Amino acid sequence: MDWFVVSPLLVGLLFFVAMLAGFIDSIAGGGGLLTVPSLLAAGLSPAQALATNKLQSVGGSFSASLYFVRRGAVKLKEQWLNIAMTFIGSVLGAILIQRLQADMLRQVLPLLLIAIGLWFLLMPRIGEEDRARRLYGLPYALVGGGCIGFYDGFFGPGAGSFYALAFVTLCGFNLAKATAHAKILNFTSNVGSLLFFMFGGKVVWGTGVIMMLGAFCGARLGARLVLARGQKLIRPMVVIVSAVMSAKLLWDNHGSDIMAWLTTLHA
Repeated sequence: MDWFVVSPLLVGLLFFVAMLAGFIDSIAGGGGLLTVPSLLAAGLSPAQALATNKLQSVGGSFSASLYFVRRGAVKLKEQWLNIAMTFIGSVLGAILIQRLQADMLRQVLPLLLIAIGLWFLLMPRIGEEDRARRLYGLPYALVGGGCIGFYDGFFGPGAGSFYALAFVTLCGFNLAKATAHAKILNFTSNVGSLLFFMFGGKVVWGTGVIMMLGAFCGARLGARLVLARGQKLIRPMVVIVSAVMSAKLLWDNHGSDIMAWLTTLHA
């Protein structure tokens, strides 16, 4: 087994890419936009890139989760049911993705991310303070934990934003509190789906561990800013990241069509 695949120089560059991705991910999600293309550009196969990305993202989500728990922003005893349903959902999603194609989800996802960005942009008072809770206990755990965990194991991009959105809209949390709780569930679903990548033997361990350390450092800084700056930082980051993720996914799916359309306009 090749533990690194890429050269020492590229491993060093990937460390800093993962650090930046961990910082972004801890605030608004979407760090995979940086790490997956970087891993592919470094020469990893698509399967290796996705598997190694899951390993490094575990480091970032664990770092942010640990910080939020230690600071008292999240009480794990209150989240055990959400964590359990998220883990189960992510495992089921990871199993299913190996048997099905995610093409339809890939087409719909940009629209969902655009909707999230617009929702935060056009409703500035949402998430300013705690509001009345709409779902409790198992119903919320199934929707906000299990369903999004399933999505994260099955496909993944934007899962952090979906977790935060569920905590804001269904639990009535303010945006900073929702982001802190979202990281706990994001870490859980990352671990669940990583297990199946490990069984498949696709993780490039040396590169992944170095990137995991970078993500850990970046996420710690981002987590501090979440509690210090709250929604003043999170809201614009969510809007920007949602827009960038949507644009990238649209380009990945329809890049040739877009280029043909632009060529027609300039003809």
